[in-house]
Amino acid sequence: MAENDNLRHQGMRKKLMDGLKIKGIKDEKVLSAIGRVPRHLFMESSFLNFAYKDQAFPIGAGQTISQPYTVAFQSQLLQVEKNDKILEVGTGSGYQAAVLLELGAKVFTIERQKELFQKAQTLLAEIGYHPACFFGDGYEGLPAFAPFDKILVTAGASFVPPALKEQLKIGGRLVIPVGKENRQEMIVVIRISEDEYKTEKHGGFVFVPLLKGTVNF
Repeated sequence: MAENDNLRHQGMRKKLMDGLKIKGIKDEKVLSAIGRVPRHLFMESSFLNFAYKDQAFPIGAGQTISQPYTVAFQSQLLQVEKNDKILEVGTGSGYQAAVLLELGAKVFTIERQKELFQKAQTLLAEIGYHPACFFGDGYEGLPAFAPFDKILVTAGASFVPPALKEQLKIGGRLVIPVGKENRQEMIVVIRISEDEYKTEKHGGFVFVPLLKGTVNF
């Protein structure tokens, strides 16, 4: 990977980290993780010059690679601890999974678009990241591997899927954008006990929609 990640890229990531600090990201572990992940390798070559701008970009199949601020904000809300078992719903490009791995998490990631699933799985392995990748419906989570310390949803859901809440450990955190297509509220759900949950709201965002079912192309 080193030949594809040069000093110029590293300098651009440093500048990105500084910008995220100014925008209010305070978690040094998250900033450091973003500083280590070569975002340009997750993007089409035509977008290389934009890889370290704080913007979302298309990655195919109607999806986007989230803007770095959003990745940092969600990761910060997740409060990742080393060796946390984390379910990511919506692998997309694989960039967020790489950030979680850099934070020391054990990552299980699920993607409903076969094209993106295959592409991300191959790319992540090529650049040295090894989450457990699954093709499936994110609304259902991964019950066979539950419970999870943390769950992160990277697309806008119309509601909080009950299956995901049930797959949280007691004391675990679910970070999910919830709302209509053009605007969602960032929600944190904390599992207090077997049947009790606490919900926090953390401001408005815009995500691509979290869709049910799978797509085989």
